[in-house]
Amino acid sequence: MSEVPVTKNAGGAAPTGDPLVVLDNVNKHFGALHVLQDIDLTIRRGEVVVVIGPSGSGKSTLCRTINRLETIDSGSIGIDGRPLPQEGRELARLRADVGMVFQSFNLFAHKTVLENVVLGQTKVRRTDRTTAEKKARTLLDRVGVGAQAEKYPAQLSGGQQQRVAIARALAMDPKVMLFDEPTSALDPEMINEVLEVMQQLARDGMTMVVVTHEMGFARSAANRVVFMADGRIIEEAEPNQFFSNPRSDRAKDFLSKILHH
Repeated sequence: MSEVPVTKNAGGAAPTGDPLVVLDNVNKHFGALHVLQDIDLTIRRGEVVVVIGPSGSGKSTLCRTINRLETIDSGSIGIDGRPLPQEGRELARLRADVGMVFQSFNLFAHKTVLENVVLGQTKVRRTDRTTAEKKARTLLDRVGVGAQAEKYPAQLSGGQQQRVAIARALAMDPKVMLFDEPTSALDPEMINEVLEVMQQLARDGMTMVVVTHEMGFARSAANRVVFMADGRIIEEAEPNQFFSNPRSDRAKDFLSKILHH
């Protein structure tokens, strides 16, 4: 983790890091449904890209192709200058480099919070147990659930479980973090505690791709907003520009429905 930290101003100016995730002419079908259509997207090191759009626009599928949870039909995806591996050990290593936080927390119910964060480090990264535990405790403190380390996921609130899931992804020292609607399964009062952790990660220079309905987060944390509809990227812009002056009719229509002020 020796990358040069990327400074970003509060206005969401794009960082100047080198390309880290590159999608080139990516297409994906589910049966007859063309869910990703000719997607070109480059995410730079240290950049926070928020993907928004109506339901069914392909946002989550886009997110899931970046760590090959969904395979693509054509085009190419590269991470840090290398193409996505197909399967096996290489794919496991890639998934360690690409942290993923889902809508549902996907924690191992029969393992403690601490074990959940230790497991990937020892199994995939081959970190020794003592080092892995120390790192896990540090990260659990960082996301505000250090006191819950010995509990099981079912004993935690949804917001706490999602913060554990973030700590678990961070424990692998990922190059990029993917968030697929990380707050949509949470009660309203828990959403902010998760968004605050994500805001801090953004300030710390973590490269992030975030699919979300939380427009406040998009405005304050994103360097760039990517608006999708019908499987296409319709427009990309800095948050201030996108929210105050969207260029496409689809984006204008979307924003008029969700911004009630």
